[in-house]
Amino acid sequence: MGWQAFRISMEVTAVATVLVVIVGTAAGLLLARVRFPGIQLVEALFMLPLVLPPSVVGYYLLRFLGTGGPVEGLFGVNLVLTWGAAVLASAVVALPLMVQAARTAIRGVDPVLENAARTLGSSEAAVFFRVTLPLARRMLIAGAVLSAARALGEFGATLMVAGNIPGRTQTLPLFVYDAVYNHQYGTVNLVVGLLTGLGLVSFIVIGRLDPAHR
Repeated sequence: MGWQAFRISMEVTAVATVLVVIVGTAAGLLLARVRFPGIQLVEALFMLPLVLPPSVVGYYLLRFLGTGGPVEGLFGVNLVLTWGAAVLASAVVALPLMVQAARTAIRGVDPVLENAARTLGSSEAAVFFRVTLPLARRMLIAGAVLSAARALGEFGATLMVAGNIPGRTQTLPLFVYDAVYNHQYGTVNLVVGLLTGLGLVSFIVIGRLDPAHR
């Protein structure tokens, strides 16, 4: 069934989701709690991967990670056609979903409760971890699940920046592409069924996290 592609997909999705949750939650906190000139532009930049064609996202990543790009200039490494490039491609396309969920979740937390903690001597970090995060956790978890599902299904940007190398960068969506091209429809049906099932489970989990559906 393409067990190597399954393993790579799970590893890429897991690491990408961790990155997305950390960066997306921090960005959501910034957008929800801080007002500064140009905030709408910053918000638009975070959301941009939602509307850009995957090939355009992949091109930006090629310029960023490849020869002559900032990553090579700063660290002396070229990440194109590597596992790390697949992780970053999945993270970039999934990040807007987490940012949006985190921003909405944190805006929904009553500032009175946060201010009460501050008056009791709590630091900003303590307020976030002891008050804001617990109160926003349901929507944050939902955002993480949705982001993971998006990362798992990433195809276009991954193909451009990480390639389709079996055993190295070939994820399940790329495996399906190859299998269809080679007329391996029995295998395709199994993988498509698996991905569809995981997608349905993701939405069921998200639905159960919504208080309106409890």
